[in-house]
Amino acid sequence: MNFLEAVRLALATIRVQKLKSFFTLLGVMIGVMFLVAVVSIVEGMSRYVKEDFAGKLIGFNTFTFRRRPDFQMGHVSEATWREWQRRPRVYEPEVRQVREGLGNDFRSAIESSEFIYATTPYARPRQVMAIAADKDYFAIKKYAVTSGRVFTRQEEEIGLPVIVIGTEIAAHFYPNLDPVGRELRVRGVPFRVVGVLEKQGNVFGFSLDRMAIAPFHSPMGRMTNPRGDIDALLVQAPGEAAVAEGQESVREQVRGLRKLGPARPDNFTIETSESATAFFDGIKSKLVLFGTALPAIGLVVGAMVIMNIMLVAVAERTREIGIRKALGARRRDIMGQFLVEAATLSIVGAAIGIVLGLGGAKLIAALTPLPASVAPWSIAVALVLGAGVGIVAGAYPASRAARLDPIAALRQE
Repeated sequence: MNFLEAVRLALATIRVQKLKSFFTLLGVMIGVMFLVAVVSIVEGMSRYVKEDFAGKLIGFNTFTFRRRPDFQMGHVSEATWREWQRRPRVYEPEVRQVREGLGNDFRSAIESSEFIYATTPYARPRQVMAIAADKDYFAIKKYAVTSGRVFTRQEEEIGLPVIVIGTEIAAHFYPNLDPVGRELRVRGVPFRVVGVLEKQGNVFGFSLDRMAIAPFHSPMGRMTNPRGDIDALLVQAPGEAAVAEGQESVREQVRGLRKLGPARPDNFTIETSESATAFFDGIKSKLVLFGTALPAIGLVVGAMVIMNIMLVAVAERTREIGIRKALGARRRDIMGQFLVEAATLSIVGAAIGIVLGLGGAKLIAALTPLPASVAPWSIAVALVLGAGVGIVAGAYPASRAARLDPIAALRQE
């Protein structure tokens, strides 16, 4: 019996004995289903963290110079926290010198932010993410407007009370109205709305459409940081390869300005998208390991069921095996036949499990905040695992069938 004939026989067995085949494939189906679903969710979270979380909050080819880390995932010891609190604050003269030391190819913007209540005559007061920044902030963040405009460099330098708002603020404070040209009071100070940003969406449940961005030298700068300091300097490199060069330039300049000796550590932070996502990268491998350990149990159970079913098949087809041996079939022919049948059964179970796993991942992504992204390698691994489980499970039954004595087998009723 050739390979294709063995596959055809295995598929015919599945078709004729549907209930028996279902229970045979159940373990493999469940194991592969959970494997694909877990990997898809972890892969989706990884892409979400890198593209949405880091990309939107920090920016691509961008790093920030600030007093202390903005993203504090994981445990932060009390000693570390105290060290952060002792660090000198970042003020505009220091930032100005750092910006002058960067090449013309680098783009930079200062930023300070705080949650502050805003009001209009058209709606109840609500907290907004108030941001004081300068002109290049919009270009670095790739923020575009759907109506109106962003504020100009002249407006930023003069400190005019103009403001650009997110779609959520526009919908809440100006229902059925065009916000452009109207007044938004932030902590009682009137600002004139000059533009509405494109919808930005959410990052880990935080709406980026609740932003209200005003010039740094306007009253917004004093509201966000009454001490007159700056939360961060955003620096965008002309390309990915220049990010490290820009970071080193800023580090050298700041250390020089603060007179830090070679043995003294940095008393500031330079944060990139990689550093912001380092915590997730650390736990990603653990999530994948944990997520694949549970499906492994299902695959072991599935292998045991397939072995049991194949042993029953050998017993039921003993006379057939005897006839084949009497007609000249060799041991390896008999063994190959049963191995192919076992592998086919397992691969069918794996294929069904892949479909269910992808469907489950998409369903979880639709019903919960967890994102899902199909990893092609997980499908390939699932199919290889399915074939491997079938071969391992079928090895003993196939060996037992191959060792049958043809005369004794022919006498079997």
